[in-house]
Amino acid sequence: MTKHGGIIIDEPLTIKTPDGTFQAYVARPRALPLATIVVIQEIFGVNADLRETCNELAANGYVAVSPDLFWRMQPGVDMSDRTEEEWKAGMTFYMGFDLEAGVSDIEATMRTVRGMYGAPEKVGLLGFCLGGLMTFITSARHGPDAAVAYYGGNTDMHLTEAKTLSTPLMIHLAEDDEYIPSLAQTKIKAALNDLANVEIYSYPACHHAFARHRGVHYDTSAAELAGRRTAEFFGVYLA
Repeated sequence: MTKHGGIIIDEPLTIKTPDGTFQAYVARPRALPLATIVVIQEIFGVNADLRETCNELAANGYVAVSPDLFWRMQPGVDMSDRTEEEWKAGMTFYMGFDLEAGVSDIEATMRTVRGMYGAPEKVGLLGFCLGGLMTFITSARHGPDAAVAYYGGNTDMHLTEAKTLSTPLMIHLAEDDEYIPSLAQTKIKAALNDLANVEIYSYPACHHAFARHRGVHYDTSAAELAGRRTAEFFGVYLA
C-alpha cells in the first residue's frame, strides 16, 4: 500500500473467476469513499493512462479499480500509444480478445468490489476505446448503477444489446474519430438517442482517444469538458 496525498494505492486486488484469477489496480481515497468505479482499459492494458485515471477518481472520492482484461492472453500488459511496436501489439491483443470472457471478468470485478474498502454498494463503469464497448455491453447485461463510455469502438455492431439497457449511460464520441466513422456514429445515435437513460455527446474536430492523458490526439478542452460531464453524471447516479 502506498499513500499519495489524499489517496491510497493498494496492492493489486485478486479477482477470482471459474477460469482462474487475475489482478486489478486499486486507488482509493483516504476518506470514506463515495462509491466504486470500475475502469475498463484500452488496447494498451492497465497502463500509466489508466492508473492516472484511477488516481484522479480516487482524488475525487471514489474507489477506482481497473481489472487486467488481457490476463488470459498475457497478464500485466502495460503499454503506451507512442511506438509502432506497441500499436501492433495492442491490435494483436484486440483481435484476440474474447468479448464474452471480458464481460464475465468485468462482472466478476463488479461483484468482488461492491461494498469493499468501506464504499457504499453502488458501482459504476468507466471505459475507453475497447473499454467503452465493454462498458456498453456489460451495462446492458449486468446493470451497474451508472456507466460512462468514451469512444467505444464497434459499439454500432452491438446495438441489439440496448434492448436490455436500463443503466444510466453517458457516451462520448469524437466527430473525427478514425476508428468510429460517421456512419457508425449515426447508427449509435439513432439507436440510443431516444432512450431516457442515455446521454450522448459529440466533440467536434476531435480524434479517437481525445481524452487519453498525453496521448497523440489528446485535446485539452474536449477532455476537460467530457471530464466535467462525467463527474457530474457520476455525482448524480452514484451519490
